[in-house]
Amino acid sequence: MPHAPRIELHPVNQRVQVRVDGKLLADSTQALELRETGYQPRQYFPREDVRMDLLTTSETTTHCPFKGHTVYFSLGDNKDIAWSYEQPIEGMKEIAGRVAFSGVSVKVQMLDE
Repeated sequence: MPHAPRIELHPVNQRVQVRVDGKLLADSTQALELRETGYQPRQYFPREDVRMDLLTTSETTTHCPFKGHTVYFSLGDNKDIAWSYEQPIEGMKEIAGRVAFSGVSVKVQMLDE
């Protein structure tokens, strides 16, 4: 079994927005930041703060031995720009159903309020 990376979850104490090609896809004051050894920090948004009506479920799926099975989402030609752990493994339940974003056209911005 691979050596488990260090994974920490932290509440984000700022408003966080995600824009793709200028279009607002997520806006939240309830995001969680997941910090994992070897990766950039990622913000995980409550699904109710994400414009899920604009995203389509991708055929891409992956499995992380440290977080669980991953479902991906696309926005038009922007393939696999978001993902979610619908049923994460034990110890990662806080990210269940939350949505994270990544990609060249994705802009994540933390705002001071």
